[in-house]
Amino acid sequence: MDHAEPFPCLMVRRSAAGETACGVAEATIDQLPPGEVIIEVACSSLNYKDALACRAHPGIVRQLPHVPGIDCAGRVAESTSAEFLPSDPVLVTGYGLGADQWGGYARYVRVPAEWIVRLPPELTPEEAMTYGTAGFTAAQCLMAIEKHGIAPDRGEVVVTGATGGVGSIAVALLAKLGYRVVAVTGKPDAAHALQQLGAQRIIPRSDVDDSSNRPLLSARWAAAVDTVGGNILATLLRSTMHRGCVTACGLVAGEQLALTVHPFLLRGVALFGIDSAKCPRDQRLEVWRRLANPWKLDLAAIRREITLAELPAAVETMLAGKSFGRVIVRPTV
Repeated sequence: MDHAEPFPCLMVRRSAAGETACGVAEATIDQLPPGEVIIEVACSSLNYKDALACRAHPGIVRQLPHVPGIDCAGRVAESTSAEFLPSDPVLVTGYGLGADQWGGYARYVRVPAEWIVRLPPELTPEEAMTYGTAGFTAAQCLMAIEKHGIAPDRGEVVVTGATGGVGSIAVALLAKLGYRVVAVTGKPDAAHALQQLGAQRIIPRSDVDDSSNRPLLSARWAAAVDTVGGNILATLLRSTMHRGCVTACGLVAGEQLALTVHPFLLRGVALFGIDSAKCPRDQRLEVWRRLANPWKLDLAAIRREITLAELPAAVETMLAGKSFGRVIVRPTV
């Protein structure tokens, strides 16, 4: 392949006036960061971290210009690694993709071989990216709940941010495995879609956003998947049943956690932090094995596809809290 031939990407740049802009641009293989494997991208997905990267959030983007996209699926185009050969179907989620280095919103990416997971034969690239980093994160939450010994007969499991990528897939995964799922959302018009995913009850955010100073609240949940953080996470911890657990994987509602140690000492509640970017490889492979086989979901109803040119508008929708489900990004204009 011609390493000097331009290909389309979505690039975040800073103008001479110091303003940040995000739009379709061109890049070449020679501009990509070092790595053993070049992947021709079939599709990527839109995650909240990507939306922040498109705004050049300093906690994510180290330098400009930058190409976001924290995951991708496609085929190997070139490789100097004995583990991966040209045409091998592969995927990448996390590590430094789309953050420390240029990511999946491009026709090509170049990455270290150890970042790559062979695409399970049971998944198409589109199915893999419907899960994407969001589904990968949701699956880790469910694995933590199972590891803690929370069986479906223990009680209800609550999912916050249920219309988002992680939340919607968490609802569907929990329902598939027989859990009684309570979905939390600020979007009443999404109730039917959440019920279709498997939620048995829909409640507003105010039901899990207690502003009192009580160290413990009435025990309601056997477990929780929290995608928002802040006071909602504190409320969940104070209202989880004895020996229950809460998984935490987001901070859109705040990064501070104001509570006492009472949930941990008096109820034995466990708090599991979910780190997707640096998930150990053995667990990473197990997550994808489950998503491709026993936990496989049909998520076509909550998936839509867009091009690079349509991506900036989708980012604004997500940052405004108006998105639902999963957005697949094709590296085309």
